[in-house]
Amino acid sequence: MKAREVKRAKIVAKYAKKRAALKAAGDYEGLQKLPKDASPIRMHNRCKLTGRPKGYMRQFGISRVKFREMANFGLIPGVKKASW
Repeated sequence: MKAREVKRAKIVAKYAKKRAALKAAGDYEGLQKLPKDASPIRMHNRCKLTGRPKGYMRQFGISRVKFREMANFGLIPGVKKASW
């Protein structure tokens, strides 16, 4: 799944200028002829370590599960468990 997302990102980058030009011209038939994966809406954020699609923390680029593990082991600088 991680490899598929990388492939999608490359396709989106490849067709970005062409999509923008077609959108500006209002050529929706031309847009439909492009590959489905050329649309940036089809990309999904995934954990860099595990590939988990849900519970993604944008600031760190990892899932909440890995974030908690790494924070408990002190692997993320500046993050510590809350206590009050």
